[in-house]
Amino acid sequence: MMKRLDIKLIVLDVDGVLTDGKLLIGSNGVEFKSFHVKDGMGISLAKYYGIKVVIITGRKSEAVRIRAKELKIDYVYEGITDKLSVLKEIIKTLNLKPENVFFMGDDINDLPVINNVGFSAAPNDAAQIVKNAVDFVSNLNGGNGAVREVIDYILSQQDDYDYIVKNYVKEKIVINQ
Repeated sequence: MMKRLDIKLIVLDVDGVLTDGKLLIGSNGVEFKSFHVKDGMGISLAKYYGIKVVIITGRKSEAVRIRAKELKIDYVYEGITDKLSVLKEIIKTLNLKPENVFFMGDDINDLPVINNVGFSAAPNDAAQIVKNAVDFVSNLNGGNGAVREVIDYILSQQDDYDYIVKNYVKEKIVINQ
């Protein structure tokens, strides 16, 4: 049985987590990334619940900045080789404890963060060493709803998930009839 979660900060890698990890680079040097809308809805739901969301990624990408702006991600750090140092600064700034932090990563460069947070997860197609180190392995691959699956799990462990969704729909989604 897993411990009760008290997550106040969601930290996500991008390539292989929010995307399928493929790098599509056109002949003009423009990079394209594919993001799953279900992950976006999960992030919106977590933010509605009051959880802050952070992206820490090793690459720099205009596509990431655009998607982060659309989702109103609280903090975006790109081109980061030492993700743990950045995370420690965020935790300090927000006056949180490591046990209040969730991180999702997919490869060996994410292991230092995975080993220093309260709850960690990986997509189903993550490196095996990462899957062995995390608390939760998604049934879904990166870029295919894995983030949403874990966010739904976190919210269901912290509160009445159906109640959260009901209120989110009532307040955030306008249905034209």
